[in-house]
Amino acid sequence: MIPEPSSRRIAYDALRRIESQGAYANLVMRSALAASELSDSDRRFATDLVYGTTRMRRACDALVDRFIAVPPDEGTRTLLRLGAYQLVYARIPPHAAVSETVALAPQRTRGFVNAVLRKLSAAGPMRWPSEAARLSYPDWVAARLIAELGAADATASMVRMNEPPPVTQRDDGYVQDLSSQWVASAVGATPGERVLDVCAAPGGKSTALAAAGAHVVAMDIRLTRLGLVVDNLARLGHTASTVAADGAAPPFPAGSFDAVLIDAPCSGLGALRRRADARWRVEPADVDALAALQRRLLVAGAALVAPGGRLVYSVCTLTAQESVAHEIPAGFDVDEATPHGTWQPYRHGWRVLPHEADTDGMVMIRYVRRV
Repeated sequence: MIPEPSSRRIAYDALRRIESQGAYANLVMRSALAASELSDSDRRFATDLVYGTTRMRRACDALVDRFIAVPPDEGTRTLLRLGAYQLVYARIPPHAAVSETVALAPQRTRGFVNAVLRKLSAAGPMRWPSEAARLSYPDWVAARLIAELGAADATASMVRMNEPPPVTQRDDGYVQDLSSQWVASAVGATPGERVLDVCAAPGGKSTALAAAGAHVVAMDIRLTRLGLVVDNLARLGHTASTVAADGAAPPFPAGSFDAVLIDAPCSGLGALRRRADARWRVEPADVDALAALQRRLLVAGAALVAPGGRLVYSVCTLTAQESVAHEIPAGFDVDEATPHGTWQPYRHGWRVLPHEADTDGMVMIRYVRRV
């Protein structure tokens, strides 16, 4: 009989797929844990190892590189990261962290992995090459956040996004970050209103709007993603219409809706605690491309709002380029009333930073169409 893989083995295999194949951490872990027979505590441990090691990848590399003369192969590099995370961030006792990680190495590299991790376990304070390395972010992300938020808020936000998010549930049992709940609330949906959720998948905001009694149309460009909306509506007992269509070219007449919500695709630089691998995927050019897409969505969505109706735009990022840099749609005024939640004024909109309310970082702007 083949023995059941340990938490560390499952974590190592998942990390290899994330690092070498570009797999998404959440999808890898979902399938890996579904196929395992780990106990609940071991499943949590494996998940922490994968998400934590992925978040702290750059810092883990810096920690072990002090003791490496020749760069190791990719598999060995992953093992060293896994061991460093356990020793420095997960606070696993050194004997267990080192011996159990070394056991995952092939025979030819066990001595090397053992030597490096033992040196790390006995090392004194780390002299970091940079703040970006200490906080484990790409240089450009750290620089962008510092430039836009200031050093104090940027550092506090990056520190908070290195920690696992809390689990927050709505009254209907749907698990959703508070900042996203606040965005749905800001739409102000009332019974009988016709409301469009432009980028609806996976359905968190659509189900919240439907729960308020509105006639919701949940739209998403990807049919497979739209299936998640359908599943969540059914699970929660809410009803809404679903449409697979491009939000930049929506198949509805002008002025069709009392309210339109555009929770736009974005770089996700405010939600990095939730998306462990995102910081290593996003590039500056992606922000440029996303900002252009967001402008198209905003123009198209604005045309669908009836006179006197509302347009709500949100992104789970912190960059001005993806939020307040967009022009106010023609024929609209900004709604300056204070929304529900721990928002801070941000130019003509509102923003919450990750460390301010223990939420994802989010920017939201509300507009009202002139009558």
